[in-house]
Order: sequence, then C-alpha cells, then structure tokens
Amino acid sequence: MDPKKTNSIPDEPMIFALLLITSNMVNTLLERELKEFDVTTKQWFLSETIHTLFDYPPTMKEVAGEMASSYQNIKQVALKLQQKGLLKLERDKKDARVTRLRLTEPSHDFWQRTDSKGTIFRENMFKEMNNNDIATMRALLEKILSNLTEIENATIEEIANDLSVSDR
Repeated sequence: MDPKKTNSIPDEPMIFALLLITSNMVNTLLERELKEFDVTTKQWFLSETIHTLFDYPPTMKEVAGEMASSYQNIKQVALKLQQKGLLKLERDKKDARVTRLRLTEPSHDFWQRTDSKGTIFRENMFKEMNNNDIATMRALLEKILSNLTEIENATIEEIANDLSVSDR
C-alpha cells in the first residue's frame, strides 16, 4: 500500500479496508500452507473449532454459530472432511433431525501433523507484537465482532434509530 495515498484515508474506512485485506491474505496464505495436506482453510477452521470449543460432538447449527457461518456452508465443508475420513456426520440419538459432527481418530493424527505449520504461521503473523499489543487487538476485534453480531440481529431501522439516539 502506498502511504502517500492511504494516509489521507480516514481511520474507520482504512481499518475496514485493512480488515478485508487481512482476511484475504490470511486465507490465501493458509491455503498455500495447507495445500500439501489437501485441506482448505475452511476445513481446517471447522476442525479446529470442533476440537477447541466443544467437549462433545456438536451439532452443525452449534458449529455454524461459533464460526459465524451458515448451516449450509458448514454442511458442505463437513461433507468434504467426511469424504477425507477426517470427520463423521452422525444422526443425534435423541433427535434424528439433528446432525452431530465428530472428529475421527485419523483426524486427530492428521491435525497433529499439521499443528507445527499452524504454530509457525501464527508466530510469524504476530512477530514484533508484544503481549499488550495482542491483548489490545483481541479486545478490539471482540468488540467489532460484538457490533457485527448486533448488526446481524437488528433491522436497518433499528440501527438508524440507535445512531440517531446516540447523536443527541
């Protein structure tokens, strides 16, 4: 990016653009790193979400909520992982309409082999940042995510009303 051009952009639009650019770059670079394992970034993220956030086989709906994705997108990614033997889609024993996602034993071995790549990637991404920088970034991104969740759950009229009330 050319600082001569970007320095004149106000902070909020520039931060918005940087978030989009960062998202694209993370996806592109992770795809490149995971290519040798024949796994996509979304497949890795789905598996990592299940492994990290759940102590039980979660439903597709639960995983979709945690990943801020649609049920349909999660199902597509889950089916690809099932084809690779890294995930099992199981009908819930109490409610046959519900599908649960279970990481397979080969999945645990597979992801263990890829862990070092993920660790190196993260370390490089956060190099030259101290713990305070990282904690601040986390808090700010969590606030942005909270705001986006409010937007997702609100109508345009509610948002406009909230903005006009806060302007007073």
